[in-house]
Amino acid sequence: MGRWSSVALALLAVLTLGSAARADVGVILNDSLDTSVARITGSGHSAVYLSRICPASPVKLRLCAPGEEGSVISNYTTLGEDQPFEWNVASLSNFIYGVPDPQNRPLFASWKIKHLMEDDYRKTILGDYCASHHCQTSGSAEWREMVGATSERTFYILTVSTTLQQDLDLIAKFNSMPNVNHFNAMRRNCADFTKDVINAYFPHSAHRNIVSDMGMSSPKGIARSFARYADTRPELNYYVMHFAQLPGTIKRSTDPREGMEQLYRSKKIALPLAFGVWYPEVPGGAAGLYFLTGRFNPEHEFERHATARESELDHQEVVARSDDDETREVQLKLAVLKERADVVGTTAEWKSYREEFDSIVDAAVRDGLITDRASLGHVFKDLSEHGTAYEDDQGGLWMKVREKDGKPKIVGVSASTVLAHGSDRRLALALLLANVEDVLKASAHKRETMPDFKENWTLLNRAQSEKQTYLAQQTSAH
Repeated sequence: MGRWSSVALALLAVLTLGSAARADVGVILNDSLDTSVARITGSGHSAVYLSRICPASPVKLRLCAPGEEGSVISNYTTLGEDQPFEWNVASLSNFIYGVPDPQNRPLFASWKIKHLMEDDYRKTILGDYCASHHCQTSGSAEWREMVGATSERTFYILTVSTTLQQDLDLIAKFNSMPNVNHFNAMRRNCADFTKDVINAYFPHSAHRNIVSDMGMSSPKGIARSFARYADTRPELNYYVMHFAQLPGTIKRSTDPREGMEQLYRSKKIALPLAFGVWYPEVPGGAAGLYFLTGRFNPEHEFERHATARESELDHQEVVARSDDDETREVQLKLAVLKERADVVGTTAEWKSYREEFDSIVDAAVRDGLITDRASLGHVFKDLSEHGTAYEDDQGGLWMKVREKDGKPKIVGVSASTVLAHGSDRRLALALLLANVEDVLKASAHKRETMPDFKENWTLLNRAQSEKQTYLAQQTSAH
């Protein structure tokens, strides 16, 4: 199930305990796309994850049925739909991967694949909400941001437990209130929307940082305030999920920043600040305010709270330390490290995968399946430029690729199709090698979790096991 692993663990807990016993709400902190105004603000985007609430429609909420994975609710500057809605809600799988079934998730991102998933979502989900020509064709219609977020950016979900009554209250509130867009960058932006939803569950748990964000709400500021609230309340079962941007040809997202942090870090304004062009006191003031009020690293937050169990053990360790129970403290510390390593991975474990991967690549070169290691860096670009994306009847993703010899070939580009019947094995192996290489060379923030990586590693091993059959067929064909 690939990147679905993190959410699957949370869903399993809900299904095991019963729908009335355990569910979650989470603050989603999205990277910045580094486009338009975001190039200046670097603020990213904010949304809300709801594990027990599902879409009755894009603008109505309901309780999830057994087996459903929850949803994401968010607002944007303009959704671009036929009515000026303030918010939309999408299934979690559609939001993260762009497909209803996570097993059909794409293995790499390109605009051709992203637009294919958007078009399917528009036809099957938006329906009469998006009948106008502008809604269907405009690239600025931000309903598209609700489809396949990992194609465009990395994000984190800071998650705590909710009660059934809390979820029912939120459903009643949102289904009864007007859904009309009044977006305002200063007072009613995406971070304000998230803040209001979270505070409906836990009053005063999320708030803007007036100093660091200069009076506005920012996605990172809201996430940081909520993290501090949740971390001091063990009963909330706080944990963080991490979803990395897919490898591919879409521009890499950048870390989200708060106001003073952007002043302190931005290369675009660093030189004027350094020379005090605007105000002599600004450089030192921005740095001081950032270090005092704005420092928050979501990757470190994820590593400290990779599962609800890790957070629980962490709090138990604090209690053991206060009780001077050194034996218990050591036991808990080791348990915390084990829990974290299962999700984040260890330095030694990632190194071991890199070494084994080098051997797999060397073998692929010897067998003539790829030209050389450097050719893996062109796989995504070649598929994007020479391939046409399409979906099969089960929602699996494919590409028809015209190679240099002019002959068309078919390759599956989702987890469910890459090794399916009809998928060209040489192209499939090259795609999986490029995918794994991208993960292994990425920084921790840009790298998927260890359980998610292992899913794609398993696909690569399957491709390896089928290699000899493919080579034999090629030999007999010649």
